Amino acid sequence: MKRLRVLSLVREGLIPPDDLVDYDENNPPVWKMEYDVIAALANLGHEVQTLGVFNDLGPIRQSILEWKPDIAFMMLEEFHGVTVYDQAVVSYLELMCQPYTGCNPRGLLLSHDKALSKKILAYHRIATPRFTVFPLGQKVKPPKRIRYPVLVKSSTEDASFGISQNSIVTNDRALIERAEFVHENVKSDALAEEYIDGRELYVGVIGNKRLQTFPVWEMRFTNMPEDIARIATARVKWNTKYQRKHGIETGLAKDLTPKQVANIQRLCKRVYRILNMSGYGRIDLRLRPDGQVFVIEANANPNLEYGEDFAESAEAAGYSYEDLIQRILNLGLRYDAAWQQ
Repeated sequence: MKRLRVLSLVREGLIPPDDLVDYDENNPPVWKMEYDVIAALANLGHEVQTLGVFNDLGPIRQSILEWKPDIAFMMLEEFHGVTVYDQAVVSYLELMCQPYTGCNPRGLLLSHDKALSKKILAYHRIATPRFTVFPLGQKVKPPKRIRYPVLVKSSTEDASFGISQNSIVTNDRALIERAEFVHENVKSDALAEEYIDGRELYVGVIGNKRLQTFPVWEMRFTNMPEDIARIATARVKWNTKYQRKHGIETGLAKDLTPKQVANIQRLCKRVYRILNMSGYGRIDLRLRPDGQVFVIEANANPNLEYGEDFAESAEAAGYSYEDLIQRILNLGLRYDAAWQQ
């Protein structure tokens, strides 16, 4: 295996320390993913230079010109505090003729915009919850033909930012209040989509043209009270005490027939291709009790933290964590960007 010069791009303030002396598994540090990836790159024998970035592209240009990395490992999820601007950073890397890991700019654009991606999926007759969008800065007027309950969330933010049990609403007044909450607190358009009651499934996809899906993963709510909706709120995803209290865990989806698994994995590959994704991604779905599968959203460049869903499902497919990171590097080097054609 060739030793590579890897420029690790992380958010300013998330450059991890050299070791985990003060690590608390009940309160993981915000730079845990960055630490895991950089440690894996070092274990693989690669030379790593880590660069913290916030709102200035100059240091990226300087590092590319002076250090001449073989590839940039893209871990920036925002630029200038704006999540949809990560696509601009990747576009800049392409303008600099710099290979990088993860999704291309167009795939990031389409998958980040939940409303746009749902319109594209609907055009291709892929089942996705009915929805409406309430633009930031405009008065919220619920449409007459809306069907309750609906789930209200940001149309662009990820990681369940702004999602709680209050996100599920059952009448016009509650819808208006929650959409205004998203406007005021998340500072984005509000997306109101039909709430699909069912199982929460995730499927990891990796590849550029030839795609591989990882085993179907599921979020389980074993001790959740019946009157609380089984949705991936911010507390469900990130609060370890809340997870233990309600028996929330993720793992291999059980009781699916081989046909169901094959159909779900085929669907996820189709979504990945339709949204022009590359590198690696995760498709989020809901499986209704009647067997109908709905695509909720597609996530380009999902969390690569060791022990999280994507890495765990990759391990179930036979990839060690280091194998996964190396595969992502290889896909970045092989991506056929426009400047290479």
